[in-house]
Amino acid sequence: MLEVQEYQCPYCGEAVEAVLDLSAGDQQYIEDCPVCCRPIVFDLRSDGVDWSLEVRGEND
Repeated sequence: MLEVQEYQCPYCGEAVEAVLDLSAGDQQYIEDCPVCCRPIVFDLRSDGVDWSLEVRGEND
């Protein structure tokens, strides 16, 4: 189950979209911002129905 979510880069402030795979449950992973190329930590929480996404800088 894929979901598209817009988020704001914690470094450059640009609005960016991420494609989230909700079928894998809770996840934490790092992806580079497509605008400024700095590493963003994604913290995805999902119980299969409801989900939440938090993004932060690598050193936050």
